[in-house]
Amino acid sequence: MPDCIFCKIVSKEIPSNMVYEDDVVVAFKDLEPQAPVHVLIVPKKHIRSLNDTTAADKDLLSHITIDVIPKLAQQCDIADSGYRIVINTGVEGGQTVDHLHFHLIGGRSMQWPPG
Repeated sequence: MPDCIFCKIVSKEIPSNMVYEDDVVVAFKDLEPQAPVHVLIVPKKHIRSLNDTTAADKDLLSHITIDVIPKLAQQCDIADSGYRIVINTGVEGGQTVDHLHFHLIGGRSMQWPPG
């Protein structure tokens, strides 16, 4: 998508503080962190939101949640203390960029309800 900021980060048109990359995802530090650790995990494939995923995206979603997120939690030294994964979907869900992304947040105690 030509106007998508995350697509531009994926293609390296816009610089980011990248902490991980493989064939299907990138992960970088959030510009407005909500905790000491706040990493965004972004599929390289443009998918507008979780609502727009299909059965064809199962392997991608599995890769992110089973392979990438635990690896990043270890790398960021929050795997043992705990962390939160957030997927904002839609305007009322707090989604501000129309490209599916996962927030890995940790390094402090998380409160409930989240806001």
